[in-house]
Amino acid sequence: MIQITPRIALDESLLSETFTHASGPGGQNVNKVASAVQLRFDARGAGLPFDTHARLEALAGSRLTKDGAILIKASQYRDQQRNRADARERLFDLIARAAIAPKKRRPTKPSKASKLRVTEHKKARSRLKRLRSGKFDV
Repeated sequence: MIQITPRIALDESLLSETFTHASGPGGQNVNKVASAVQLRFDARGAGLPFDTHARLEALAGSRLTKDGAILIKASQYRDQQRNRADARERLFDLIARAAIAPKKRRPTKPSKASKLRVTEHKKARSRLKRLRSGKFDV
């Protein structure tokens, strides 16, 4: 079991990794060594709380497959172990962010003083424009 938050722990069997050849520069090393990692996490079978699972699917975006798995590709580093650690770290960070419930927005009203300031400012601008027009009754 991998502990993500105090409430959430993941079973190691829900993670599967495949290794591929990385793209980009690197010479012969790129052609010989399968250093890129594709981490697959079965989000539906993880048994996460409903609200956390919903937020996780929203955060995953295009990394979410049709069968409910999250796919994370890591090929930043030249060696496999660092890419594995990077992919796992990114997945755990994603789940930890999904576990945090957003704060509810409490609607607020403008204060009486701020309403008064707005009204006074409008009156002052109106008075100024009236004085500029040349047609005014004092």
